[in-house]
Amino acid sequence: MSEPIAWLNGRLIPHPQAALPVGDLGVVAGASVTEMIRTFRHQPFRLDAHLDRLNASLDLLDFPTRPPRADLEAAVAEVVCHNAALIPASHDLGIIVFVTAGQNPTYLGAAGHDQFSIGSVCVHTFPLPFEFWADLYSRGGHLTAVSIAPLPEDAVTPRAKHRNRLHWWRADREAGRKTPGSRALLRLSDGQFTETSSGNLLVVHGRTISTPPSEIVLGGISRAVTQELATAHGFAWQERPLYEADLLSADEVLTTSTPYCLLPITHFNNQPIATGVPGPVCQELLTAWSNLTGLDIVRQSIEAAIERTGER
Repeated sequence: MSEPIAWLNGRLIPHPQAALPVGDLGVVAGASVTEMIRTFRHQPFRLDAHLDRLNASLDLLDFPTRPPRADLEAAVAEVVCHNAALIPASHDLGIIVFVTAGQNPTYLGAAGHDQFSIGSVCVHTFPLPFEFWADLYSRGGHLTAVSIAPLPEDAVTPRAKHRNRLHWWRADREAGRKTPGSRALLRLSDGQFTETSSGNLLVVHGRTISTPPSEIVLGGISRAVTQELATAHGFAWQERPLYEADLLSADEVLTTSTPYCLLPITHFNNQPIATGVPGPVCQELLTAWSNLTGLDIVRQSIEAAIERTGER
């Protein structure tokens, strides 16, 4: 088969056929738990950690569907093996695993009672869009504080990775209106910053890296990898509340996320952070990331972005 495939509810199918019924609660209510993994050299990175977090999210949100881990591991292996052969050897894939909460009872009626808790389970991939972040390694990204608040802890815990994300969509739109090209940084009612729509926040003062407390953010896999690398390189690592003054007084601000691993943030609320250009800590940690993965992450992003868009 010369087109990508996906794994949906136990079956390998052509990617364009991977669709959910309109009555699936993932569609009706955004009730879906998800993970995104990426490959390096076409091999999934930290798959075990991502599947651990998937299962933790299913538990935290009390989902009725529990796909066997062995099935997901086999599905990821099959889908990646097939789809990686369809992209250049120097490019990589994003891997999505998601589980929905079941079917909408209103649509099924009493006759469909036995199907209420039958959710959908899917594994699919996409070529990583390096063009979205390749230039940010050298010029840095922008973050903007917004009026949109995180979901309340007693409604949906931030420690679960889910697709109930309308607030994030609104937040990034507000950030873009305030500062074109920026991403939203959410904060609690007391002013503590939490995370962005796609990654964790790190604030650097000297050789100390601070990040928001784990209780108020998603436990990022890339954040955990960065912590491992930073500790090995002699950085002190701490979790503590972070406020606007912490960002504006920082030597560097960074974000971590699965697709890009680590990015410098050079402006906050349209004000420069330190010199307004990426700093040495980001470079040191990106080099450590590259050594860990056996791949020059920045070079791959730049070259693949050029190949994907035909632009320099």
